[in-house]
Amino acid sequence: FLDPRLEFILDRSYGVITYQDDVMMIARELAGYSWLDADMLRKAMGKKIPAVMEAEKEKLLKGFVTHGKLSGSLSEKLWKLIEPFAAYGFNKAHAASYGRVAYQTAYMKANYPVEYMSAVLTADAGDAEKISDTIHECERMGIRVLPPDINESFAPFSVVPERVTEPACIRFGLTTIKNFGEGIAESIIEERKAHGVFVSLSDFLTRVTSKNLNKKSIEALIMSGSLDRFEERGVMLKNIEILLAYHKEQASGKESAQDSLFGGLAESHIHELTLETATPLSKAEKLIQERELLGVYVSGHPLDAFSEDLKKRSSIKSIRNESRNGIPITTGGMIESVRELLTKKGDRMAFIQLTDKNDLIELVAFPEVFQ
Repeated sequence: FLDPRLEFILDRSYGVITYQDDVMMIARELAGYSWLDADMLRKAMGKKIPAVMEAEKEKLLKGFVTHGKLSGSLSEKLWKLIEPFAAYGFNKAHAASYGRVAYQTAYMKANYPVEYMSAVLTADAGDAEKISDTIHECERMGIRVLPPDINESFAPFSVVPERVTEPACIRFGLTTIKNFGEGIAESIIEERKAHGVFVSLSDFLTRVTSKNLNKKSIEALIMSGSLDRFEERGVMLKNIEILLAYHKEQASGKESAQDSLFGGLAESHIHELTLETATPLSKAEKLIQERELLGVYVSGHPLDAFSEDLKKRSSIKSIRNESRNGIPITTGGMIESVRELLTKKGDRMAFIQLTDKNDLIELVAFPEVFQ
């Protein structure tokens, strides 16, 4: 201990200033601060404003000398131990709470990994960057994360139980799809719970009578992969108007041959919805749609075709983590966005986001390079 009076405060942390409470107590005992002044010091540290911290430093050092009778050099040493809290520090109660939650979540992740990661994905729903990071962690853990499915997805992310030939995995939820409302998601789930899984596209369009199953929501289901078990995406998108008309007729209950657009379609022939042929979507087109509707690539990645080439280059993560000391380095990836701007001379330059499957980095292209 720098001073015997610190033993009472820092005994349980072996002389190390660990919590905001420690700093407040030191300010009280060795600098003569009131509780209000000590709390203001805590707030100043929490806000991490250099100018405010500098003012608190002068006040604290003066208190150490006048009230605590510490020498100037010892006061400076004590300040050097307190100063890091301007970067980060929290109170003892939070430390206990965080420690407990960290233990609980570590236990869940170790013993119920699929359920736990599904819960993490649900908690971060809407944040594409966090979802992407968590999916990569699932891959590292050997857990498959699958696109939404009309017969297996619930509203949030959910666990698909283990099967004879497949381990348990995670499905995207219906409410994670952009342009797909919570109301229609619940209608689909309730119908499925009440009358069993959907056996075909026509069965689905017949049984889900909600008016919210419109063009926008059907397209979202198709493009996200939710209806892949029934038909190819390109075929369904080309026949979207037929699907809408069929759904409208079934929902309105017009089943007579005379009134129906699908004349003579009896109940026993409900599966005879005929679609026009169409060119299937390419893998790249499907991935772009998934990214647009789910915020991330799920069934693959555009860079999968270049995996061997990328192995020969440094990953973006390694570039971010290693000091290169001016040595040129080569990486590879996909340009995600380009933000152009003009220099003072009027030349065009750009900030470019380059991404690989796990990380992204910003590049600066100065005028000559950008040209």
